[in-house]
Amino acid sequence: MVAGQRLFDRLGLTVVSGDVLELWGPNGSGKSTLLRCLAGLFEADGGVIKRAVSLLYMGHRPGLNELLSPLENLRWCAGLQERDVSPETLLSAIHYAGLERYKDAPCRTLSAGQMRRAALARLCISESRLWLLDEPMTSLDDDAVALVRNLIAKHRSAGGGCICATHVKLEFPQTRVLELGT
Repeated sequence: MVAGQRLFDRLGLTVVSGDVLELWGPNGSGKSTLLRCLAGLFEADGGVIKRAVSLLYMGHRPGLNELLSPLENLRWCAGLQERDVSPETLLSAIHYAGLERYKDAPCRTLSAGQMRRAALARLCISESRLWLLDEPMTSLDDDAVALVRNLIAKHRSAGGGCICATHVKLEFPQTRVLELGT
């Protein structure tokens, strides 16, 4: 329940290796709320959520410290996961995200699309088996939308799974769709 409104009733879903599940629905239909419940950020009023693998949640906001650079934010994120990621791997992620020229610039000086790209660089270094992505293509140009699709495709082919709330079709074969609020 959010603001006294039931968003889901008898909802069951399973994501296995290689799965991509797209969450579709109008604004306010519960896509973000579902992802937050799955990530453990919101508590469901009922039911059981089982998480058998590590997950990475990327919400609407980029989750970056605006005083730090994209490279510093990426290093900090790796530290939160208690991972020792080489400088070369971090730079490779920054390059893949298309931020080489801005790797040392404070994030507060970046455009919304560049901030989103800096957040997406986390996917390049993630070892999480399940990605929960909330509107990852917001504020992105066509090249960056292709970047998101490529990252998800690589993750999927490596055996990872993804649940993605989106208004933009991912266009993968064998993608499952869950429509909310219809």
